[in-house]
Amino acid sequence: MSIDYLINITKPMLEGAQMTVLLFFIAIVFSIPLGFVFTLMSNSHNRVLSWFAKSYIYIMRGTPLLLQLLFIVFGLPMIPYIGEYLVMDRFVAASIGFILNYAAYFAEIFRGGLLAIDKGQYEAAQVLGFNKWQTTTKIILPQMFRVALPAVSNESITLIKDTALLYAVAVPELLHFAQTAVNRDFTIIPFFIAGVIFLMMTLLLTAFFKWIERKFKFE
Repeated sequence: MSIDYLINITKPMLEGAQMTVLLFFIAIVFSIPLGFVFTLMSNSHNRVLSWFAKSYIYIMRGTPLLLQLLFIVFGLPMIPYIGEYLVMDRFVAASIGFILNYAAYFAEIFRGGLLAIDKGQYEAAQVLGFNKWQTTTKIILPQMFRVALPAVSNESITLIKDTALLYAVAVPELLHFAQTAVNRDFTIIPFFIAGVIFLMMTLLLTAFFKWIERKFKFE
C-alpha cells in the first residue's frame, strides 16, 4: 500500500470530517441550552408544560436517532398538504434531528444535576437573603453544571460518533468517503483510516473536557 494511495484516500475523508465537526458544533451549541429549557419545563409547576417536556424527552430518548433522522429528512415531506413546505436541505434537516434528539438527553443530565443538589442549599440561600433569581444563578446552576459536566462530556463524545449517521441520509461526511473508497478499491484500509480520524476527534474532545474539569477543580 503506497503512501500516495493513503494520501489520496485520506484527503477526501478529512474533507468529510469537516462536515462531521460542523454538525457536532451545531448540535452542541443548540441542544445544550434547549435541553436546559426542557429541564426547567419538566420541573415546572405548570402541569401542561411539565407533561409536554416529559413526553418529549420520553419519545426522543425512547426511539432511535436514525429513525428520527429518516422521519425528518424523508418523512416530513410526505405529510399531506404541508409536506411540500417541509422539504429541507438534508444537512439542515439532519442538524435539526440531532439537536432535538440530544436536547432530550441533556435535559435528563441537567435534571440529574439538579436532583443532586442538597435541599439545604436552597434553605441557606434564603437565610442569606437571596431572592429566587440569585439563588438559581449564583448557587444552584453552578453546582448543577459541576455535577453534570462528566455526563455532558460523555454525551458529547457519543455525539461525535453518532454523526456517522449522516451517511444514512446521504450527507457526504467522513464515513461516506470511506465507504466510497472501500467499494472502489476493494480494500478495508479506508475503514481503518476513518476509525483513526474518529479516535483523534474523540481524543481531542476528551482532553478538552479534562482540561475544563481541572480548570474548575471538578475532579
